Amino acid sequence: MKLYQVRKGQFVYYNNELHKVYGVKPMYKLSVHLIKLRDSTQHITNAASVEKYIPRENDSFIYNHKVYTLRNNQKPVAGDLIFINNPDPDTLDHYSLNEIEVVETVDKKGVITSDLDGIKHTEYLLMVPGRAPDSHPIDYKDMINMEENVDDAGPQIVHPYGELSTQLGDIYKKKDNDVLIEAMVVAIKGQTIYLGGGLEVPHEELMDTDTWEFQYNPFNN
Repeated sequence: MKLYQVRKGQFVYYNNELHKVYGVKPMYKLSVHLIKLRDSTQHITNAASVEKYIPRENDSFIYNHKVYTLRNNQKPVAGDLIFINNPDPDTLDHYSLNEIEVVETVDKKGVITSDLDGIKHTEYLLMVPGRAPDSHPIDYKDMINMEENVDDAGPQIVHPYGELSTQLGDIYKKKDNDVLIEAMVVAIKGQTIYLGGGLEVPHEELMDTDTWEFQYNPFNN
């Protein structure tokens, strides 16, 4: 893709795997910031290395270690995940294309999510747990030699710290701070990440892209 074609929220393939664009910074050589759908790891690359994909009904993919199928003919209940594919937000709502939100309440007109967004039934697809037999797996662009993995999220997660997606040497920058904080992951203990400078944060917080942004790992080629 060309850089001007890349937009926040797009689903793209990078290194053959499905990702979501969460930021574009044109002033940098590696200007496209991505989240891998499968395990929520953050990656940076350039526009030429990604290829856009538009999710559709009956597509299935792994999101945060679990498999889901996108359906349009089922109504959600509280606790379900929805995939916003046709956003038409009101003035006070803040959702956008391809966002995934948790349903809090359901009525005839639509749903209210845990982010307090009011979303009409025509704006989303329901994320039904599991990979339906008639679904179209989109985890990989090139499915050759990948079929044995697409039915089970577990074997695809390979990481020395179990389900954690952070590695020693990863450098993160804190976004919601007046003072620039950029630190390296120096130790991992359970779900606690230790950063240089004496910082200690839960893994869940470090994976929040509104708070921390992955920069690079100097030890990865």
